[in-house]
Amino acid sequence: MKRRILLVDDEVAVLLTLKAVLEINGFEVDTAASGREGRSKLRSHQYHMVITDMRMESDAAGAEVIAAARSASYHPAIALLTAFPIADEDWQTLGADKMLVKPMHTQVLLQQIDKLLTSHQASLSFRSVPPPNAAAAIKAAKPGASKPAGKRGASKPVTLKPRAKKAAVKFPVAKRAAKSKKP
Repeated sequence: MKRRILLVDDEVAVLLTLKAVLEINGFEVDTAASGREGRSKLRSHQYHMVITDMRMESDAAGAEVIAAARSASYHPAIALLTAFPIADEDWQTLGADKMLVKPMHTQVLLQQIDKLLTSHQASLSFRSVPPPNAAAAIKAAKPGASKPAGKRGASKPVTLKPRAKKAAVKFPVAKRAAKSKKP
């Protein structure tokens, strides 16, 4: 049985490249070019994993896709795919299981997806904690939003800020032919 992935991103080049890479490596892939389309597909199909961009038709579109995936009865693994990384506690508060920073090397992407699917499947056996509140995840995704204070006292406000960019490798579609030097 092929593992099904829903890929949500408003950049057509990213959708087509990732879809091709994932299908070549044995995944069944559905795509959505907006958060709204992604949420619709989550309601009408079942997926092992959802990979969504953060900012699409709105700054909160990715958070809305994550919230919809978290509330799905079949509990897919969720990865946030972004070119603008946010702090770990912020993407985890949104309900994502992993943050993938684009662009990245294809082999690294495939390893991270496989590792997440494996660990997520194992955790489903032991799941006893209900999914995060969808409204809180959407609120946390809005620019300048802060984490709510806990019952034991106020927590430090967290503002969503992009991290510094890391050096990355572009998604290779095919190996380029080696150029020969003339003597």
